[in-house]
Amino acid sequence: MPEDRIRIHKVETLSDDWFLLQKTTFDYRRRDGSWQRQTRETYDRGHGATILLYNREQRTVLLVRQFRFPTYGNGHDGFLIETAAGLLDQASPEERIKAEVEEETGYRVGEVRKVFEAFMSPGSVTERLYFFVAEYDPATRVSDGGGLAEEGEDIEVLELNMDDALQMITDGRIADGKTIMLLQYAALNLL
Repeated sequence: MPEDRIRIHKVETLSDDWFLLQKTTFDYRRRDGSWQRQTRETYDRGHGATILLYNREQRTVLLVRQFRFPTYGNGHDGFLIETAAGLLDQASPEERIKAEVEEETGYRVGEVRKVFEAFMSPGSVTERLYFFVAEYDPATRVSDGGGLAEEGEDIEVLELNMDDALQMITDGRIADGKTIMLLQYAALNLL
């Protein structure tokens, strides 16, 4: 049991501005029975959800392109091609992803199907991400999408052929982990 292997000694808040950054000092009981003192910083930004919209008949997917400052500061141009996504903000993953997909892509989806959940960067980030898929049809478009300006969003909607999207992973134009995971899921299970 984890509580038999971990003894927390001290938790310090380093920042509570955009999200919560804490430094925790704890003892960890190793497999050989010895105890080791460790310190870790964790970033708590809440949990999120993401979705891949696909059209089986046309073999297309809907993705979005938006500016992500942390990638810009890390040698990328900052404009990532991604699946629609957002933080849960106290909503269920299903409720939140339906609202996010409409805000970002302009498409209204009825039924969404959860395919898995995962920790994306478990060494430092507490977020659990819920992954969904849903079919879309041109008739389900209710707006231009683009996100919410008051949240700093300026989102471009992209409709791509599935083969082109997979090629974009190979050549590096799609470099977002959640998007790669959902596109590979689609290639294996949907399209």
